[in-house]
Amino acid sequence: MYEYDDYEDDLPKSKTQVKQEMHELQKLGKQLTELPKAQLAEVPLDEDLREAIDTLARIKSNEARRRQMQYIGKLMRNTDHEAIEAVLNKFKDRDQLHLRFDKMAEEWRKRLLEEGNSAQGVLFDQYPQVDHQQLRQLVRDSHREIKNSKPPTNQRKLFRYLRDFFMQDS
Repeated sequence: MYEYDDYEDDLPKSKTQVKQEMHELQKLGKQLTELPKAQLAEVPLDEDLREAIDTLARIKSNEARRRQMQYIGKLMRNTDHEAIEAVLNKFKDRDQLHLRFDKMAEEWRKRLLEEGNSAQGVLFDQYPQVDHQQLRQLVRDSHREIKNSKPPTNQRKLFRYLRDFFMQDS
């Protein structure tokens, strides 16, 4: 029996489908142009596309930028866009993870400064591998800073210590 799905596979793509795919590739190309150089270096790109992206960064004219983006979209047709999307998704997941660690660190920093020793006890119970002496010193210095209305240098150090600890612990 002839399946309807098999019949659809034999049909050529409509103009609308082709245009939609081209717009998706242009969006993907735009995402590439917005990446920092270090991340862009991790993306599997051919040399022409990498050069086109570098050229876009140097262009100031809006019309020239628009044409260059179209060119990047055209070059995207010949790339392995699934591999590129996979790398971009990896970056997105990594960013989400960093945000989660930042949030955890900020919550614990606030809790440690507001609740004092009881919060330290809870943190030490949940994370016994944390450096007790260093954490206590950072909390003490942060309290002294708050009391004397000084800039939050030690509070930032406490945040960075907590964030780095949570990142390495995961």
